[in-house]
Amino acid sequence: MIDTHCHLNMPPLGDDPAGVLACAAEAGVTSVVVPAYDLASWEPVLALAGAHGGAHPALGRHPWVAFEEKSGEPHTCGSSSIKDHLARAIMQAPVPVVAIGEIGLDTKVGPEGPTLRQQQAVLEAQLALAADLELPVILHCRGAYEELLEALGRHGGKLQGVFHAYSRGIELAERVVAAGLHLGLGGAVTRPQARIHRILPRLPLDRIVLETDAPSIGLDGVPPEQTEPRHVRAIAEVIAAARGESLETIAEATTHNARALFNLPE
Repeated sequence: MIDTHCHLNMPPLGDDPAGVLACAAEAGVTSVVVPAYDLASWEPVLALAGAHGGAHPALGRHPWVAFEEKSGEPHTCGSSSIKDHLARAIMQAPVPVVAIGEIGLDTKVGPEGPTLRQQQAVLEAQLALAADLELPVILHCRGAYEELLEALGRHGGKLQGVFHAYSRGIELAERVVAAGLHLGLGGAVTRPQARIHRILPRLPLDRIVLETDAPSIGLDGVPPEQTEPRHVRAIAEVIAAARGESLETIAEATTHNARALFNLPE
């Protein structure tokens, strides 16, 4: 199985990534996609992926840090400088970058955070680069679902990717799939009362990938800080039970989906 979204560089996981990956492998989770989220995390994520064969990096700028500046880089959100800076980092990376992410839109960042307009400018630059480089995108979204789908639509179906940590209803899920995206299913599916748990049988199996978002999202009975890539197995078991399918069916399908989407090795 594959954890398509894990911040393996963050503590406590980053304190012993080799041990975390070993425990994951024992549970049948052999690959982990590690999305960066701000400028400071790009190099550590690349270094981690270079040191551990089961880790695969994604680079991007999260909406929470849409107006983040880096020394020597002009503060021009949404301009070509953001696109060019990310393009250089991807092209010069010592290991293959498998996606652009974590990127997206978030209306719940609070008054001190970047405005939706600032976020949209940065998102557009990164979506354009993904289209240019034919890389999938890893998308974070809270609140701005219409705006995100509109942004994707402006690229005429050229973009692929995953709607990370999907936890909403079937109507939005159908629109996400129609836009050419996969649904990233994680800890929310393990909560029996969660809306996503109730619609699991209706989701197309060829558009599902598994994720933990460790150490940011927990499972039912497992707090976020204790979540690891090995918990992908528990997530897959819940999905299998809800759909009346075997664990092997879910593991095989989601692994195939993730490998094809992120161009991961066998």
